[in-house]
Amino acid sequence: MGQGTSKSSSPSTQHVFASDTPVRFSQELIDALQASPETDSTRAKDLELHIQSRVNAELSRLEAEQTRALRELEEQISATPDSTTNSSHTSSQPSVPDQSASRGGRDHGAKAEGDKLRDLGRQSVQKEIVELRQKLQQRKLREDIIGDKAVEKAKQDVVTCLRLNDRRPLDCYKEVEAFKKQVGRLEKDFLGRILE
Repeated sequence: MGQGTSKSSSPSTQHVFASDTPVRFSQELIDALQASPETDSTRAKDLELHIQSRVNAELSRLEAEQTRALRELEEQISATPDSTTNSSHTSSQPSVPDQSASRGGRDHGAKAEGDKLRDLGRQSVQKEIVELRQKLQQRKLREDIIGDKAVEKAKQDVVTCLRLNDRRPLDCYKEVEAFKKQVGRLEKDFLGRILE
C-alpha cells in the first residue's frame, strides 16, 4: 500500500486523439492559414491592445461619472447658505457682500482662508525676524571680540613667540596661558550677557 505511484512517471505533454473519420481541410483554408501574416505574438499584441482600450474606456466612463457627482455636490453646497461664512464676512467686513458664490463657490472661500492663514504666517515670521535682529544688536559678539584689546595683545604675543621659536614651540607656554586666560574672561562675559 502506498508504494506505487498513482501517476505515471513519464510526463506526457502531448495528447493525440484518434478520430474515427478522417479530418480533411480544404486547400483554400490551408493556403489562407499559410498566407496569413498573423502570428501568436501579433495575436497577443492585438489582444493586449483590445484589453487596454476597454480599460481606458471604463476609466474614462468612471471619471466622467465622478466629475458629474462632484459637480452635483458642489451645486448642492453652493445652493445652501453657509451661516459661518456669512457671519464671519458680516462681522469683519460689514460693507462687503459675500461674493464667494459668484466667483467660484467653495474654491474661492478656501483660497480666501488660505490667504488669511498665509498672511498670519507672514506676520508671525516678520515679528520673529524683528525680535532676532534686536537680540543680535544687543549681543554684538563679533565686535566685542575684535574690539577687546587684551585678547588681541595676547594673540599677538603668542604669534610673535611662535615665530621666534619656530623650532621650539613649547617655549611659548607662558604666552599661550595668558591667551587662554583672556579668552576665558571673554567667554565668562559672553555667558553672563546671554544668561541675563
